[in-house]
Amino acid sequence: MTGELSPIDKAKFVAAKKAAEYVEDGMRVGLGTGSTAAWLVRCIGEMVRDDGLKIKGVPTSTRTAELARDVGIEVISLDEARWLDLTIDGADEFDGDLNLIKGGGGALLQEKIVATASDRMIVIADVGKEVESLGAFPLPVEVIPFGWQTTQALIEETLISMDVLGRQSSMRMNAEVPFITDEGNHILDLHLNRIGNPRQLAMILNQMPGVVENGLFIDICDTVVIGFGDGRVELRDINEGTVTHDKLDFVESENLFTDLAD
Repeated sequence: MTGELSPIDKAKFVAAKKAAEYVEDGMRVGLGTGSTAAWLVRCIGEMVRDDGLKIKGVPTSTRTAELARDVGIEVISLDEARWLDLTIDGADEFDGDLNLIKGGGGALLQEKIVATASDRMIVIADVGKEVESLGAFPLPVEVIPFGWQTTQALIEETLISMDVLGRQSSMRMNAEVPFITDEGNHILDLHLNRIGNPRQLAMILNQMPGVVENGLFIDICDTVVIGFGDGRVELRDINEGTVTHDKLDFVESENLFTDLAD
């Protein structure tokens, strides 16, 4: 299967495969949402099936929960787990300080709750997700439906005094209707181009009435596993200050549940 993947999918796969090595028997593991996290869930599912790995997975979205169950991972709620040993998730962008933008898949609220309820957060990403400054990817902000246009106007007005290059926002749509999160909220995507002070912006956004959460993950990620299309992986640990490298070989006959869609 892996021999048929595009370079970017190979990069996602090797990052997920390497990160799966951190999962140990008996762990309670937060399972992220998105295309790279889907590879992770499949890799862990293969370990459950072939190696007898026993873990409890806490998914960050309904679609991740469905995939986890399909590949044989025991799924529990965060309330049941109470605290997690590890969360592994993707990112839409990450910078040199391992600050992130997340929420492209619309699950940022559950993702942030799960990540902050973990001893460690590992981010898996292809090399194209690394940026010098956050903001090229639109910043998702989850807002309640009531008065969302007023909330949007307040956000845009506040952005005037922020260190950003763009100040436009748009309602995320699902075809012709607004996108609805698992919690029944909407998402406003902020087109900022560059965020000069992510920490300040995250704090100010979350003080606004109507805002539930934003997609800036500051001081949450401990390690990033970066995948390359040729099978190389780079691991950066912000706490240890280390950078290590590895390379994973592709096995053309490897079968990571090819009948399952992303």
